[in-house]
Amino acid sequence: MISVSVCDDPGAEWDAFVENAQGATCCHLAGWHTIMTDVFHHKCSYLVATGEAGELAGVLPLVRVKTPVLGHYLVSMPFLNAGGPLGSADAQAVLVAWAVAEAKRSGADLLELRSRAPVPGDVKLSQRKITVHLPLPATPDELWSAFPGKLRSQVRRPQKEGFTVRFGLDQRGAFYSVFARNMRALGTPVLPRSLFSTLADVFPSLIDFGVVYERDIPIAAGCGFTYKGEFELVWASSLREYSRAAPNMLLYWAFMQRAIEHGVGIFDFGRCTPDSGTHQFKRQWGGVDVALPWAQWSARDVTSTPSPNQPAYRFAIAVWQRLPLAITNRLGPLIATRLP
Repeated sequence: MISVSVCDDPGAEWDAFVENAQGATCCHLAGWHTIMTDVFHHKCSYLVATGEAGELAGVLPLVRVKTPVLGHYLVSMPFLNAGGPLGSADAQAVLVAWAVAEAKRSGADLLELRSRAPVPGDVKLSQRKITVHLPLPATPDELWSAFPGKLRSQVRRPQKEGFTVRFGLDQRGAFYSVFARNMRALGTPVLPRSLFSTLADVFPSLIDFGVVYERDIPIAAGCGFTYKGEFELVWASSLREYSRAAPNMLLYWAFMQRAIEHGVGIFDFGRCTPDSGTHQFKRQWGGVDVALPWAQWSARDVTSTPSPNQPAYRFAIAVWQRLPLAITNRLGPLIATRLP
């Protein structure tokens, strides 16, 4: 008999289980509980499945994202691309059943379990998002020689312009300056600056910031995590006024080089919509599509969390793009933290 309980303060025991669980990702680590509660102020139900002898059999981080305007969602994990149930098949089934029951009890518009593999239970499969994985060879030279000539020339262009790349936790301020401007240009509310400072504090050995500079001006930037032999570039941005010189190409190449030098075997480009322009950009590096079989339950046939890509938000996007940066940087985090 497997039972489920809520862990109010996940820590070392939780992370030890995650470290040894099949399909575990950085998104499952206990540190995200701090991020979700302290930065986003969401209510968390970090679920633990235990066997008859009290042994840990499975875990599921579950976060409630709720606003009167945007709706009520239970997500594992918000803002991220993974975080579904881990553990034995029986434990996963019990955890999913608990999550579905909680969605019913609380009247959530949508339960979404962002798993890397199909999960058992009374849930539907969502295929609205995929990612792209690029297997990395032993050396950067091997990867470089595998690129087509056109792609290599796109990387060389910013190098010839004299652009340079800097990495490290001290780059998070420069990263955010690019990220915030790019989000405004896209018409998307920006995540709070405090998120990245807290991430650097909570995951100092896993997170990496990289910034492309023209002299001392940051013009492209990215942030991602290394865990279990994979690096995922979660956030990447570049300034539109520099697009002719393709600094984003140098940014991705520099992150790939760095991943190889750190012994990483897989470069994960992060989620995207199939056949979108972002998807095509990621595919050009030679990677392969990887399904993201997220599991969903909804009493109202809701099939996705709120997204700026939805037609209902087009007018708001157009207005947002015209607001001064100081205003979007102030208001954006208040909205972005409510978009799971």
